[in-house]
Amino acid sequence: MSARHVVFQPQADSNDGGDAPVVNSDAPLEERIIEALKTIYDPEIPLNIYELGLIYNVNVDQDNKVFVTMTLTTPGCPVAGSMPGQVERTVKSVEGVSDAEVELVWDPPWTIDRMSDEARLTLGML
Repeated sequence: MSARHVVFQPQADSNDGGDAPVVNSDAPLEERIIEALKTIYDPEIPLNIYELGLIYNVNVDQDNKVFVTMTLTTPGCPVAGSMPGQVERTVKSVEGVSDAEVELVWDPPWTIDRMSDEARLTLGML
């Protein structure tokens, strides 16, 4: 069985990412991207999407184009239509990123096992 996925392609006018997240500009690009992703919080769980385990992969190519593979806690998540766009705008706002593409996938499905120890501690699961 093949993986089901959706590639989010924002409308031409959807680059209103707001202020860029504050990250250490001396850090490697991938680290800065991850720090920026940690500024995005799940609207229903008081954790950032990176520690929650919603970001499956961050790849940076030789031209500094970033490819993010992510999921949501459930396919019926109320932010399914907006979260990938927010992730894309946030990644694009990181200095040095030339472009970004976000792929929303449902396979493998998200489980609490994907959460970081920090996230588990915050939720009282450790």
